[in-house]
Amino acid sequence: MQAFGLTISRTKTLALRHKLHLSGVDDWRSGWWPLIRESSPGAWQRNELIRADVILRHPTVFACVNKIQKDIGKMALRLMAPQGQIYVEIDNPAYSPFLRKPNHFQTRQQFIETWVNSKVVHGNTYTIKQRDRRGVVVAGYVLDPTRVHILLAPDGSIFYDLQVDELAGLSSQVSVPAREIFHDRMPALFHPLVGVSPLFAAGAVAVQGLTIQENSSNFFSNGSQPGGIILAPTQIKQETADRIKAYWETAFTGSNAGKVGVLGDNLKYEQMKPTSATDSQLIEQVNWIDEKICSCFDMPPHKVGVGDQPNYNNIEALNQQYWSECLQPIAEPIQTLLEEGLNTSPYVIRFNLTDLLRMDTPTRVKAGADGIKAGFLAPNEVRRILFDLPPVEGGDTPYLQQQDYSLAALNRRDAESPAPDSATVDEEPETQEDTAKGFTALQLFEASDVFEKALTS
Repeated sequence: MQAFGLTISRTKTLALRHKLHLSGVDDWRSGWWPLIRESSPGAWQRNELIRADVILRHPTVFACVNKIQKDIGKMALRLMAPQGQIYVEIDNPAYSPFLRKPNHFQTRQQFIETWVNSKVVHGNTYTIKQRDRRGVVVAGYVLDPTRVHILLAPDGSIFYDLQVDELAGLSSQVSVPAREIFHDRMPALFHPLVGVSPLFAAGAVAVQGLTIQENSSNFFSNGSQPGGIILAPTQIKQETADRIKAYWETAFTGSNAGKVGVLGDNLKYEQMKPTSATDSQLIEQVNWIDEKICSCFDMPPHKVGVGDQPNYNNIEALNQQYWSECLQPIAEPIQTLLEEGLNTSPYVIRFNLTDLLRMDTPTRVKAGADGIKAGFLAPNEVRRILFDLPPVEGGDTPYLQQQDYSLAALNRRDAESPAPDSATVDEEPETQEDTAKGFTALQLFEASDVFEKALTS
């Protein structure tokens, strides 16, 4: 078969596996199967297995997975080139088309969402590369993780055994070397090549929550009424008891709850005392389950509607916490894998965080005004970064007020004209004119009068 520029046959694949003595990594820990773990000791024998497709039915689990994949997917991928001590966004014909349109049937956002979903739900993401005749990666396809097996050679070489995946262009089973796969994984708890999904830890509490929901649903479908007991005045045969029980369950439960029943032969119906939600601590149990699920995903509870909302409204600070604690450990490996797999050096690939870390309008206005006033942001930069507005004429230069001087200018002025030292200035002798300047008008008048009297005596 022809797979992404490589001609690989079924015979060649099997021969390669036999020649290299490839061995598979333990399937149970790999996350390839929907099975997560046993709900309790012996659950395997009782067919009580925790499956990913069941756990995702829990509202909080679904909300966490959906929130993570959508928020990472909405951040655009940018190709950045070094320019001095910073990186600036560029467009390169070898890499930019892949970052904008990873394959023929998915947008960039859908591709990243599929990547993140596979990683979070199954613990591993396997994306096969498609190359052109030059060997340049032009497309990528996220594979079904349940159809991929990791193979190890005795010398440590890594291969991936890929099952049929028509959507990804694989019409038969093939084994490909590691260089043809983007393999992203969650924390590897059991094997360095195998990631473990958060569902591994959240599975048991999610099943408990689903059980509570199912029991509540059964309770309310019975007219919010608990069961009861039918009492007979004398002993009755077992078949009679079974017949009465079956009749009562058919005629007065489910959609028939609340109908009027008629009992003869001195039979008496006594309702069982219901257990209140307070006695069973139902609300506390549900809240505890939701909080534990959020902790497994490192998700701030308020982001998925769990618990109380934060008592302050600094949206930027809340989003920064959400990014650093929940999204960043998942998103940064994607950047690194794309850089290495596409061989973009010296360029780097970065998510555009401004798509996520949006400030509220008053904060954006204040931050922009402070940046312009401080002189490190140009007006057009503030308009583009914070408000998505077009540039205006004359707004590409940062401004400062005229009376402000740089430290270098002040230092140069002081070096050329040092300030005089008052302790070393020579004092000139005081003249008669200076002495006269020291008298007040009254003193001069009195002095002249005394001189005139002395002349006339």
